[in-house]
Amino acid sequence: MELLVFGHRGAPVLVFPTSQGRFYEYEDREMVGALGEHLEQGWIQLICVDSVDAESWYCRWAHPSGRATRHGQYEQYLLNEVVPFIKHHNPSDFWMTTGCSFGAYHALNLALRHPWLIRRAIGLSGIYDIRAWTDGYYDDNIYFNNPVDFTANLNTWDQIEALKRQDIIIATGQDDSNRVSSEQLSKNLWSHGIGNALRVWDGWAHDWPWWQTMIRTYIGGHD
Repeated sequence: MELLVFGHRGAPVLVFPTSQGRFYEYEDREMVGALGEHLEQGWIQLICVDSVDAESWYCRWAHPSGRATRHGQYEQYLLNEVVPFIKHHNPSDFWMTTGCSFGAYHALNLALRHPWLIRRAIGLSGIYDIRAWTDGYYDDNIYFNNPVDFTANLNTWDQIEALKRQDIIIATGQDDSNRVSSEQLSKNLWSHGIGNALRVWDGWAHDWPWWQTMIRTYIGGHD
């Protein structure tokens, strides 16, 4: 697994690529450049990770249970390899996640499942209902990695309290077909008293020029 790190210090930001994207996508699409001031000032450090989408949710030849299992292995890689590696070099505990489109799914799913680690989650034009990739199959692994499902039934006090302390930003376009799952996710969280910022932009807003503006708007600055 390969990754790229940009920035010398600041809040660590796990960056997920779009569908089946690679670790260098964020740089190639000028998202790193859009955050140039944040990086130069030492407010953030970007950790652009690779994906295994082609081996998990997009692996159509595999049984959906196997797709979910592979996704679980990917999460363990993030938690047990990437996070400790960055912590060794960066003492900041203000961890963030972000991603665009399918990357937003990864960013929000990880953050909502592990709110004790992630302090801010920024999903841009994301889809938060994974059932379109499971061919009608359903099990616990899929349920607990499907944000619109598991957030509807949160019942663990410490997880809910941790989520209440988290900054959750869900941005989407008014005409984006993914807007429905963004609105449902936001509604689910509010039903448990978990504050979140649902931001609906005019038009489609599902492409890199919008995402460059969105990330500058929502990422904030932290020393």
